[in-house]
Amino acid sequence: MTENNWDALVVGAGAGGLFAAARLTHLGYKTLVVERLDKVGGRASTDEIDGFKVNNGAIVIELDGITEETFDEVGAKFDIRRPEPPILYRIGGKDVDVTGGGWGFLLSKLTRQGAKLVKGLGAARNDSGLPEAELSTAAWVAKYTRNEAVHGIFRNMCGSVFAVGSEELPARVFLTYFTRKSAFKKFGFSPDGTIGVWKSLAEVIESNGGAIWLGSEVKSLTLTGGVISGAVVERAGETVEISSRFTVSDIGPFATLDLVGRANLPAEYVETVETGNNPCGMISVNFAAQRKLVQSPGLLSFAQTRRLCYVANFSELCPEMSPEGWYLYQGTAVPKPAVGDFDEASETELLLQDLRDEIEGFDEARILSINVTRDGWPPQRAVAGFDLPHDTPIANLWNVGDAVKEYANGGTTACAETAKIVVDKIRDAHPVTVS
Repeated sequence: MTENNWDALVVGAGAGGLFAAARLTHLGYKTLVVERLDKVGGRASTDEIDGFKVNNGAIVIELDGITEETFDEVGAKFDIRRPEPPILYRIGGKDVDVTGGGWGFLLSKLTRQGAKLVKGLGAARNDSGLPEAELSTAAWVAKYTRNEAVHGIFRNMCGSVFAVGSEELPARVFLTYFTRKSAFKKFGFSPDGTIGVWKSLAEVIESNGGAIWLGSEVKSLTLTGGVISGAVVERAGETVEISSRFTVSDIGPFATLDLVGRANLPAEYVETVETGNNPCGMISVNFAAQRKLVQSPGLLSFAQTRRLCYVANFSELCPEMSPEGWYLYQGTAVPKPAVGDFDEASETELLLQDLRDEIEGFDEARILSINVTRDGWPPQRAVAGFDLPHDTPIANLWNVGDAVKEYANGGTTACAETAKIVVDKIRDAHPVTVS
């Protein structure tokens, strides 16, 4: 087997691509990952800024679920530090720990109508209690209360997990996630920044005989006899042709259309992908101070803000992410609207106003970066509940990642889940060959 002949081609070294490649190499497939950036992690990676490890997208990693199971299965190092408590909620100027008290305790702090909402949440634990598919989370909450703080908590929960507002997320998705999965309670931070977990997977991929070509780009996928037989890759200023038995794309179904060529795919499938291409947006401010500004060891969420969903406190558990004597934070907001066009300047200013109001000492802080993720580089390529299929009309081409999530999932957890599903399909359709 030469450098240009592979079992598997994985397009993109984001979370979904690395999860898939780690599983594939663990099973014995010769796997090539091609990534156009000069680092792994994609929209969940980390930048070095003057000695700070600044995350550029996803910041928390799920514990006790499919993500950690994948690391255990492939033998990758999983260095994640878990905050206790994971989240504090700022309600009426006080930071409240609801750990152990659940929804009832949280809602009782916000409204006298809390019991009605808790009853509605309880009903959603079975399918017959879920609302109709068209009802938004905001509209579902409005059935029980008009309390602005309650609506604020639900909006910010939607933003924190699904990167959209409560007006844009189906209530069925929200209720299914929070009554049956609740992974948002079990998470942690990587002391190397989020890129640390992806570097661990990359080490496994390469130790198992795979390769990761950074700073390279798949320009087109080669179609031969109705299947993908390889790709044309631009690497180090040269054009390289590689062959593969099958391909996994982590760049989203919409971008994958361009690699295959729309004319080579059924018109109905192309229309489905183009119609379903509705990425959302998110704005994050990474800032640091020389004194502690936030007491929560994990996330601080809010009941009443203009846009701010949460502030993450990295330095409490991961002081390695900052130079000595500095504390590192990130404040994140979901714009209005989160899906479609929004005024980037005004939405960013609303987030900054929230940070000034909610975080005492923010005006003294150093802003390291302001990241706006949207359009072709979004926090989620599809709103949960409106995902596209993993499969494509081409038998040996699959998609993984946050555009093809399973129902009521989100973030890097969803990427881990899609990778397992697709690799299981590959194992059945294309067994490992022994040379």
